Amino acid sequence: MDAPDTRSLPENAYQPLAPGETYAPIVPATTQVEEATVRSVGWGLFLCIVFTVASAYSGLKVGQVMEASIPISILAIGLARTFRRRSTLLENVILTNIGGTSGGMVAGAIFTLPALYILHLDPHPVQTTFILLAGGCLGVLFLIPLRRYFVRETHGQFPYPEATAITEVLVTGEKGGSQAKLLLQATAIAGLYDFFVTTFQVWQETLDFQFLPVMKTLADRARMVFRFDAISFILGLGYVMGLRSSMILCAGGFFANFVLVPLIWMIGQHLPAGLAVYPATAPILGVDGVGMNAAAIFRNYVRFVGVGAIATAGIFGILKSLRIVVGSFSIAAKAFRHGEDEGQERTDRDLPIMAILIGVVLSTIAAGVFFTTLEGSLLAALVGLVLTLVFSFFFASVAANAIATTARNPVSGMTMLTIIVSSVVLLRFGLSGTTGMFFVMAVAGLVCTALSVSGQTITDLKTGYWLGSTPAVQEKVKSLGILASAVAAALTIVLLAKTFQFGESVPGDARVVLASPQASIMKALVQGFMSRQPVAYILFGAGAIVALVMEMLGVPALIFALGMYLPLELNTPALVGGFLSHWLTRRAERAGGEEGRTILERGVIIASGLMAGGALGGVFGAGLRLFPWYSESLIKTPFFDNAPVSQIVSLLLFLGLCAYMWYGSLKKNRA
Repeated sequence: MDAPDTRSLPENAYQPLAPGETYAPIVPATTQVEEATVRSVGWGLFLCIVFTVASAYSGLKVGQVMEASIPISILAIGLARTFRRRSTLLENVILTNIGGTSGGMVAGAIFTLPALYILHLDPHPVQTTFILLAGGCLGVLFLIPLRRYFVRETHGQFPYPEATAITEVLVTGEKGGSQAKLLLQATAIAGLYDFFVTTFQVWQETLDFQFLPVMKTLADRARMVFRFDAISFILGLGYVMGLRSSMILCAGGFFANFVLVPLIWMIGQHLPAGLAVYPATAPILGVDGVGMNAAAIFRNYVRFVGVGAIATAGIFGILKSLRIVVGSFSIAAKAFRHGEDEGQERTDRDLPIMAILIGVVLSTIAAGVFFTTLEGSLLAALVGLVLTLVFSFFFASVAANAIATTARNPVSGMTMLTIIVSSVVLLRFGLSGTTGMFFVMAVAGLVCTALSVSGQTITDLKTGYWLGSTPAVQEKVKSLGILASAVAAALTIVLLAKTFQFGESVPGDARVVLASPQASIMKALVQGFMSRQPVAYILFGAGAIVALVMEMLGVPALIFALGMYLPLELNTPALVGGFLSHWLTRRAERAGGEEGRTILERGVIIASGLMAGGALGGVFGAGLRLFPWYSESLIKTPFFDNAPVSQIVSLLLFLGLCAYMWYGSLKKNRA
């Protein structure tokens, strides 16, 4: 059989399909191509372990998990050329899938497990490994029934920014020529740009325009602060998201920061000075007359409204996908009765339904046994198990939806919600103190890992769908990445716990402190609720009503809710990318024909390069932080501390990136 043409994606890859139209991937369903080989699996596991160890340390130190999948896809292209038989496109997909597992697993690990050490509960390494392994397996198993809905049935309805970047990297690497040069050029520019701006003090990364009197006045009197993170990664992300999604994302951010924050400040500044209003522990207006700034109001109040909105939007997402999920189970059941391959194309074949059920049952039994080993009653162990299963299944859909639309997985928000609900429920069953804290953090660790891995897995499956991979093969090898990453992450955290302190310095302990910001937040939450503090139902309920209103208006509630929850500076650059995408699409439509297609193609390649380069720059920057000699001031410009100059320079350079994307997309390919 002739080798498939792996040089370009079909024209309808990113567009909704017309009635009766089908999508044909680069590697057709009828073609058999090498996928899970010793080469692809071996290198995938190696890179998975390397990125797991590096990400775990950097995440605990600076609170940032390294982006793994995009850099690994670039490495896959390079490795493919080192062998006598060049790796196939689908081998590169498998390598990226396994290696990229590290990102999801590390997020689950560093957000929760260090809290056990901060609380001096000292978990056994077997316990930490099990939490990650079981959570990762549940994340993949619960996502498989959702695959057809998110990947196939809604073709062209979700932008999948990260999956688009990975796909473009792999395809352009296969294609070579001018397109590969364009991708490498954009990657190099973005890599250098993001590396210097996020690693050293060359110019300010985040703009707040406080040097303008009007912006300063708004911040001081109304707590209205506009923030903008001028980096290339988010610009490329916004371009792939498109104008509508980026506008809805920013609308949520504007509502949170320019409506809710000023509203809380207006009311709170008239309360008695020094009075703290729950859930905050500090007063909105201090006795010294100094009040909370906008960031503190957002962190202590508005963020909880965003969590409630995300949770409610997730429920709507599950209801919308329910028909497809039931259909997936019926297709799988039919295949089980009449033979696994009957009526299923290679590119639409999941793991057998029996394998999924056995996996869920085994994971459930193992988790149940794990909970019984903790101090507490059998009933409490059963309740903890039920909470784990319900939250893991529920959040699999939320994570998939969030990643498909914005490439942002609300891991911390959903983990906070898990801790709050689990604490309230387990307190009613008599668990409290250190035993209750261990129970709650174990549930949170399992759920956090499950939803992190679910989000990363949907990216892999969408990439495979566009390129022609076999879903069942992707799902099988995912378990290998989960196993390798679980062991590597657990052992890394155990070793770091012996060498460093997590969270805050303890008097008399001379060890260096790793900030562990997310785990410190989770520790504070579980301590508070196990001390029977009240739940901020009003804030969660307000978020739920916001999500309901969005659904009534026909607006994607989850995107709006994510905009409310995420810091504003991460939303605003995406809007710029969305406008660039809109204007270039209009330009391509006017040009039409091959010229119009070239404009669209080059725009996506440059945006993918910006995302890839930004991710690589972040990885290199995080790597430098591993060395004791590193300091942000190693490279510092004379004007860095001069806010007006530094921010104007940053803005001009960001506009230069926009100009590069615009003119680079309009430039015609040389014959």
